[in-house]
Amino acid sequence: MGTLKFKIASLVLAASASLGASAQEVTLRLHQFLPAQGTVPAKALAPWAKKIEEDSKGRIKVQMYNSMQLGGTPPQLYDQARDGIVDIVWTLPGYTPGRFPKSEVFELPFMAGLSAEKTSRALWDYVQKNALDEYKDVHVLALHTHGPGLFHTKQPVTGLESLRGMKIRGGTRVVNSMLTKLGATPVGMPVPAVTEALSKGVLDGTTIPWEVVPALKVQELVKHHTTFAGNRALYVTTFVVAMNKGAYNKLPADLKKVIDDNSGAEFSAMIARTQDVGDEVGKGLAVKNGNTISELDAAEVQRWRSTAATVESEWIKDMQSKNVDGAKLVAEAKALIAQYDK
Repeated sequence: MGTLKFKIASLVLAASASLGASAQEVTLRLHQFLPAQGTVPAKALAPWAKKIEEDSKGRIKVQMYNSMQLGGTPPQLYDQARDGIVDIVWTLPGYTPGRFPKSEVFELPFMAGLSAEKTSRALWDYVQKNALDEYKDVHVLALHTHGPGLFHTKQPVTGLESLRGMKIRGGTRVVNSMLTKLGATPVGMPVPAVTEALSKGVLDGTTIPWEVVPALKVQELVKHHTTFAGNRALYVTTFVVAMNKGAYNKLPADLKKVIDDNSGAEFSAMIARTQDVGDEVGKGLAVKNGNTISELDAAEVQRWRSTAATVESEWIKDMQSKNVDGAKLVAEAKALIAQYDK
């Protein structure tokens, strides 16, 4: 009888513990580098956070910390997630040069298509197959790119010759290499620093997609914007939404499912769609401001492609030095981009 009472008591305790776990409330801190009104924070991350709270019936709270409110610099965001300083980050792998080499393939000149959503679906598939090891220290929630990168400059860029000597902001190692090949003087800096650098004359221009223009007020600081004919972007950069592994692993199974159901290829595509829409908004502001938007024609674009081609060949060679088949990765990326571009 005593044994039976002990077993019943144990079952009651176990049930209570289980109920407590299922009723657990979790607060996740999401840290990122742009102002709250930026396209991705406002149109993707905040709605995602709200959906997580709704799907978990309020048991998961996601607190948004914008503009590096919790301290540090944008290049430190990934390690903040890895080390548990915060729970979730949105950042660029390219802010830490050479650390995510296999992911860089999507940043090569004239690699990506013109749709952030389509390119991001290709990126998600590519990383699952070829580069998950680069993110082994975190739990990846999304991977995406922005739309086509372009030039925003104080003086017009009418061809390769006009670019020479211009001090142009580049966001990543690959983009800076491209700028060097094209004759510009690359100035590496995270995107939040661009506004001040343009206003103080540190930069003659910047490479960013249209969607970043409003948050940085670039349309008020430059008068010229240069786009490219054809179906390939000058460049894109890659982004990751990364969660601390410990924060994910300690969630009860049902709350893990909430995170899982709102992660992956579709979350990646959702973020990218906001950037595609944001590109139209940013371009509209430049038009409203009376700025000049020029498109380099097919012949001139071919000159740029030929001049920048060594960025790809040098990247492949660099990957070979790391015992990675860079040529194969380039082929994989191009095939996936073409597949989703159909």
